[in-house]
Amino acid sequence: MNRKMRKGMRKLGLCFLGAALCCSVGGYTGQADAASPRQMEYLDRGVVAVKTGTGVFVSWRLLGTEGASVSFNVYRDGVKVNASPITNSTNLQDNVGTTSSKYTVRAVVNGTEQAASPIAAVWGSNYLSVPLIKPADGTTPDGVSYTYSANDASAGDLDGDGKYELIVKWDPSNSKDNSQSGYTGEVFIDAYKLDGTRLWRIGLGKNIRAGAHYTQFMVYDLDGDGKAEVAMKTADGSKDGTGTVIGDGTKDYRNSSGYILTGPEYLTIFNGLTGKALTTVNYDPPRGTVSSWGDNYGNRVDRFLAGIAYLDGERPSLVMARGYYTRSVLVAYDYRNGQLTKRWTFDSNTSGNNAYAGQGNHNLSVGDVDNDGRDEIIYGAMAVDDNGTGLYTTGLGHGDAMHLGDLDPDRAGMEVFQVHEVPSATAGVEFRDARTGALIWGIPTSSDIGRGMAADIDPRYKGEEVWAAGALYTAKGQLISNTLPSSTNFGIWWDGDLSRELLDNNRIDKWNYATSTTTNLLTASGATSNNGTKATPALQADLLGDWREEAVWRSTDSSELRIYTTTVITDTRIYTLMHDPVYRLGIAWQNVAYNQPPHTSFYLGTGMSTPPVPNIKVTAAP
Repeated sequence: MNRKMRKGMRKLGLCFLGAALCCSVGGYTGQADAASPRQMEYLDRGVVAVKTGTGVFVSWRLLGTEGASVSFNVYRDGVKVNASPITNSTNLQDNVGTTSSKYTVRAVVNGTEQAASPIAAVWGSNYLSVPLIKPADGTTPDGVSYTYSANDASAGDLDGDGKYELIVKWDPSNSKDNSQSGYTGEVFIDAYKLDGTRLWRIGLGKNIRAGAHYTQFMVYDLDGDGKAEVAMKTADGSKDGTGTVIGDGTKDYRNSSGYILTGPEYLTIFNGLTGKALTTVNYDPPRGTVSSWGDNYGNRVDRFLAGIAYLDGERPSLVMARGYYTRSVLVAYDYRNGQLTKRWTFDSNTSGNNAYAGQGNHNLSVGDVDNDGRDEIIYGAMAVDDNGTGLYTTGLGHGDAMHLGDLDPDRAGMEVFQVHEVPSATAGVEFRDARTGALIWGIPTSSDIGRGMAADIDPRYKGEEVWAAGALYTAKGQLISNTLPSSTNFGIWWDGDLSRELLDNNRIDKWNYATSTTTNLLTASGATSNNGTKATPALQADLLGDWREEAVWRSTDSSELRIYTTTVITDTRIYTLMHDPVYRLGIAWQNVAYNQPPHTSFYLGTGMSTPPVPNIKVTAAP
């Protein structure tokens, strides 16, 4: 069966896996072509053990490559804890465990125990402290002093051992929005192992301005060698993790307003383990004429986005972008065998693309929305197909928040929930088909809607609830309440049920749908959020243990990152979310501009079906 035939059948809701017919109503089937699985990172069992009041809570990963019949045995200090293999969950409460216990987990396949996982020591509390090394304070050319705090973070396996490392951006206290003039301090990017070992520090130098829209750092295994690379925009004077200067370190292109509107711009791929610059090319999309992006002082020209997408369905590509208020340009690259090559360019200025101008967001998302096995880039109110051509544009304009996933499992495919800055008599708040851009339902607005959130928080209604502009709706657009949850920023899978919890500032809350109130589940005393009123964590991801997510916050003095994990027992068994294509790419883009929470390709919530088996192949284990 050729590609064209497969694609046509998928549009009818059908897919083939070998000789077996495989139907899906809802999200991404994960099985576009049995001969073309996605390359994804090898992960170990991710065992986490946490001291609780009645013993030790233990949880571990079910991998996306493991069958439904696999079961598990848990060992404490070499002694098996469970009486029979565990088949219905990937966590347990060991009431005999202590802080000095050591745990391993063994998969059981066809009645045979497999090798033991790496040993997990017991955390004394519900978070793991990762010590940080803060950069020294500084002073701008006009004599203003500044300090540093840990800001956005990402995760990747930099050394290929199946465990994640954390990559952290240091934000100076004088970082700026593009609309604000003034000098900023230097931006630094660090990499840390979870024991606090710093692997490297990259300094971006005086010719990269600090702020949410300037440095989008991508952490992903781009070449399939089992170790993640790091990619970001650099400039003259940037310094890699080995101390080597990129370009001409003597140059200073800052103007008297603190903007950098002249001089060369670069894109650099760094070795994730050492921080060494592997290859540097001219940054594309280039600056060109500043005023062609919508103003002449430097606001709109330096609005950057980035993401990772499987544009051929098998291997990841790097997508770097510039602009969204007016002109929008996206450029896709492949990093293979030490070489960075351009795959395609999408430019709203290109003939035939004028309807795509001004449709971008302060964020993006990535997923296979047309179910052909290859990813599309959802770039706000527009989408770019895997081949770099425009897929659709809604014309509803720029916005601040957007969510892509299987938000309504009663519909085939994925949906997008988005809010817009531009008032609309039709849909300033919109719920649309992710494949076609067709409006499913919308709410008229007369002002800028700056926040919008999607999560399954009410089990009375199937699908994800969405809220914005003072109202809470079902996935069908039915008004539930004019009382909103406490957070319109982030959601997190935290407790034992399938609903998602609310994450805001340094706390996690549970929505009580019966009383329209919230109950606090966790307040991370001594920790704090980032990015002002957006109040986002440094990172939220399924980093350890079972399928539920960890929240990573910085301590108030930025001396450490804290990885908080749940200790609530659940009998729900789902493979690690990091082996779901849409979710894993969401972790890669989470640090981009206005951070958004990740979503899965399948509906994860009350009334969900068994998730589809992801069609992936992992890089070799060490």
